[in-house]
Amino acid sequence: MSKRALITVADGVEDLECVTLIDVLRRAEVEVVVASVEGRRMVTCARGTRLTADTMLVDVLAQDFDLIVLPGGMPGAQRLAEHEPLAERVRQQARAGQLFAAICAAPAVALQHYGVLKQRRMTCYPAFSDRLSGCSFVDQAVVVDGNCITSQGPGTALEFALTLVEQLAGKAVRRQVAQAMLVP
Repeated sequence: MSKRALITVADGVEDLECVTLIDVLRRAEVEVVVASVEGRRMVTCARGTRLTADTMLVDVLAQDFDLIVLPGGMPGAQRLAEHEPLAERVRQQARAGQLFAAICAAPAVALQHYGVLKQRRMTCYPAFSDRLSGCSFVDQAVVVDGNCITSQGPGTALEFALTLVEQLAGKAVRRQVAQAMLVP
């Protein structure tokens, strides 16, 4: 059975992170649902790229996902942090032991705000690490702590996406996807 991933987007999310996550997960044959927290499907990323989400977040909140991912970028991560239905859905995902992930500013800005990082090892864009409390910041590209996967920023997006593939589909699928993309 195919794995399902929810990628949440808002105005101001990081362009490269969004596109990398969508692309790599789809290469691994993960069913990716891109959902907007805005009042419309079209969002404008931090660098001006326009993305059209598949759906509105409110329309898929009740659905099951094997993974929920929050891209970073500002002010996008802040917009995700302030979206209470998303916060509650990520809390449910965490409590259920299912995978949730965030990159760049989103771990410190959104996941910290949601209260799902307590006692966890995690990473984020280093300049945002001073916003953290109750968790351990690790200065690494990608950190996996149980069902929580975090990463540092645009330059780590490909490794992050491949790590998510591995968590969902295993090392062999990660290797296949990476080799097809000529990732060393």
